[in-house]
Amino acid sequence: MRSGLVIVGCGGHGRELLMIARAAGMPVRGFVDDSPSQRNLDRVAALGVPFLGATDRLTDERPSIGYVIGIGDPRVRAAVDERLRPQGMPAATLIHPAATVGSDAVIDEGFVAFPGARVTTDVRIGRHVHLNQNCTVGHDTELGDFVQVNPLAAISGDCRIGPEALIGTTACVLQGLRVGAGATVGAGACVTRDVAPKTTVKGVPAR
Repeated sequence: MRSGLVIVGCGGHGRELLMIARAAGMPVRGFVDDSPSQRNLDRVAALGVPFLGATDRLTDERPSIGYVIGIGDPRVRAAVDERLRPQGMPAATLIHPAATVGSDAVIDEGFVAFPGARVTTDVRIGRHVHLNQNCTVGHDTELGDFVQVNPLAAISGDCRIGPEALIGTTACVLQGLRVGAGATVGAGACVTRDVAPKTTVKGVPAR
């Protein structure tokens, strides 16, 4: 076992997770990535954290804290998890000190809360869900595995967001609605009725 956390993906999303880990006082062992650009490698180096190699290095590193998947696309995040989960390593949870998560929230592994994210009461959060800056999740809502909620999005109470769904920047989902698995709610959209799985909706109201 090696001390620290390993971040999978050294693109912008992964480097943002480094900032959250540092704010939370969590040591970071380094980054792994199967196809990093030279630009991203240079940016990781500038942050003073080593690039460890391809994702199969996780087997060698066996990080003591675990790993987080620093990839914004929920479908890609799910595919990475499918490869890593059989290795039996824990996925870490990252919660920025400026985020708030209700004490009764039920959280699965790999959850990331960015600064300003707000989770209220009786919320259930699946594996590798990422809540970006200043988004809100209302009471009694369920977020399926790999859901991505982008900055300033608002999910009202008693909603059900299916696995691998993406809620775009500044979008809102009104009370009691369902967003199906793999659906995308476009930036700025207002969801006023249920969204079918693998559907993209946009606009006000969202269609």
